[in-house]
Amino acid sequence: MTTALDGLVDQISACRACADDLPHAPRPVVRVFPQTRLLICGQAPGRRVHESGLPFTDPSGDRLRDWLGVDFETFYADHRIGVAPMAFCFPGTDPKGGDYPPPPRCASLWRAPLMATLKPELTLLVGGYAQAWHLGDQRKGSVTETVAGWRDYIPHFLPLPHPSWRNTGWLKQNPWFEETVVVWLRARTAAILGQ
Repeated sequence: MTTALDGLVDQISACRACADDLPHAPRPVVRVFPQTRLLICGQAPGRRVHESGLPFTDPSGDRLRDWLGVDFETFYADHRIGVAPMAFCFPGTDPKGGDYPPPPRCASLWRAPLMATLKPELTLLVGGYAQAWHLGDQRKGSVTETVAGWRDYIPHFLPLPHPSWRNTGWLKQNPWFEETVVVWLRARTAAILGQ
């Protein structure tokens, strides 16, 4: 039986709205299901994800799965875990380093209808773009301040830094994140997945 969510995911997968603006053919990456209870919202797929067609098939995904306390197989096999970034296509690499930010057109086209269709128990807001869209004026002055104020957003949202290797220094400077936020996240993930 086809659901409204299935139809919406099919439309997102077929989207070519940014085809003239991307340095490659569009390949939207979204992985959500009617069963999704833990929704991960990052910024946009990276190059490796663009090539694989699966979200978080990169070192960032390894760190994120560690934060969640789930293995690779569970992350992709359990439909209670879903991924819907702020933009669904790889935006390209900035010559100055890192990837370009997620094109806002993607969120303006798809974000509101997708979020209206999903019913997650917990939404992980990975990085500033997801925090800005979902929290609006409730977010704090920076990603660090927003993540430090994480208790203000639970039980529905949990702001996180990006799990990129580029944030390894941030994690070392902010040991409270792994000592408190990650501990809470692992316990909440286990509860959602019934582990």
